[in-house]
Amino acid sequence: MKVTTQDQFSDYEITETLGLVKGNTIRARHIGKDILAGLRNLIGGEINEYTKMLAESREQALDRMIADAKRLGADATVYLIFTTSAELLAYGTAVKLKE
Repeated sequence: MKVTTQDQFSDYEITETLGLVKGNTIRARHIGKDILAGLRNLIGGEINEYTKMLAESREQALDRMIADAKRLGADATVYLIFTTSAELLAYGTAVKLKE
């Protein structure tokens, strides 16, 4: 499955727009990691536990969005966007392609 943040692929023509596709996830923090993050917050620096959790969430949301696009029979997704708040959401437009 091809995915891009752009509105097109240079080697392909979009022949059909199938619609919005999305994938999301919400992760709970672990109390032990919260304690470590709180201590790290006092001395400064990156909070590796949260960075890892966010990266895993981004991959899971992307995988779910791709599964949603495949369910529609899409060849690709254009205009990929990630948003975060309490959840991590990946969304884009599912399309059919022709070389």
